Amino acid sequence: MKTSDFLRLLSLAALWGASFLFMRIIAPVIGVLPTAFFRVLLATFGLLAILLVLRVGWDFRGKLRQCLLLGVFSSGIPFAMYAIAAQLLPAGYSAIFNATTPLMGVLIGALFFAEALTLAKASGVLIGLLGVAVLTRTGPVAFDTTLLGGALACLVATACYGLAGFLARRWINQQGGLDSRLVALGSQVGASLFLLPLFAVATTVQPPANWGGGAVWASLAGLGLFCTALAYILYFRLLDDIGPVKASTVTFLIPPFGVLWGALLLDEPLSWAYLYGGALIALALWLVLKPTPVEATKERTDEESPLLQERQ
Repeated sequence: MKTSDFLRLLSLAALWGASFLFMRIIAPVIGVLPTAFFRVLLATFGLLAILLVLRVGWDFRGKLRQCLLLGVFSSGIPFAMYAIAAQLLPAGYSAIFNATTPLMGVLIGALFFAEALTLAKASGVLIGLLGVAVLTRTGPVAFDTTLLGGALACLVATACYGLAGFLARRWINQQGGLDSRLVALGSQVGASLFLLPLFAVATTVQPPANWGGGAVWASLAGLGLFCTALAYILYFRLLDDIGPVKASTVTFLIPPFGVLWGALLLDEPLSWAYLYGGALIALALWLVLKPTPVEATKERTDEESPLLQERQ
C-alpha cells in the first residue's frame, strides 16, 4: 500500500470515528430523527456540490430507483439507529460496535445469499460476539437495559450495513456497474426521502425542546459534510485504488479514533474493556476478512491482468 493510500485510510478512519463524537453532541439535544435527517440532507448537498465541481456525468443507467432504495439500508436506518445509540452510549462504544459490520455481513451472506461460511469466518463471528459481550459486561457503562438498548441499536445498524453490501452487489455492481460517486449521491437522496416523513411526524408530534446552539449546528455540518459526504469520496477512491479487501481494513482503525475523540473532547471514561473487547473484535475481523486461497488467487489475477494487457 502506498503512503498516500495509507494516509487516506487513516483520514477516513478519523472522519468516521469522529461521526460518533458528533452524534453524541447532537442527538441528546435535538433528538434521533432530526439528527439522522439533517445528516443525510447535508451529505446530499455536499455530494451534489462535489460532483458538480468534478463534472461527473449524471447517467444512472436506469439504476436510480435501486440507488434510492439502497440508501434506506446503507444510510437511512443505520444513521437513525446510531443516533439512538448516541443518546445511550459513549462514542467509543458505538465506534467499537460499528466494527462488527463485516461479521454481520458474514451472517447475512450465509443466511440469505448462499455465501459459503468457512470455519475461519464462523470462528470470527463467534469471537466478535464474545468481544461485544466483554465490552458490554466489563466496560465503564453499567450493564443495564439502557446499555443493551444502545448495543442493540448499533447491531441493527451494522446488520443494515451488511445487507446493503449484498444489495449493492446485486442491484448496482452487476450488469456493468455504476459510477460509485453517483451511487453515493443516489443513496443519500434515498435516505433523505425515507427519513423526511418520519422527521416531519416526529417534530410535529414532539418537537425538540430546543434546536441547539452553534456547537450543535457546527457538529451537524461536520457530521454531514465531512463525516458523510467527504468520507464517501475518500472511501470510494480507496476502493478504486487498493480494492475492497484492503479498504475494508478501515474497520480496524475506526474504534481507536472513536474512543480517542470521545475521551479527548467529551471526557468519556477510558477502560481496559475497550482494549479487551476491541482486540477480540479485531481478531474476529481478521478471520472474517482474511482471503481464502481461492480469493487470494483471484485477487492476484485481477491485479496482474492490467499489467499483462499492457505488455501484449
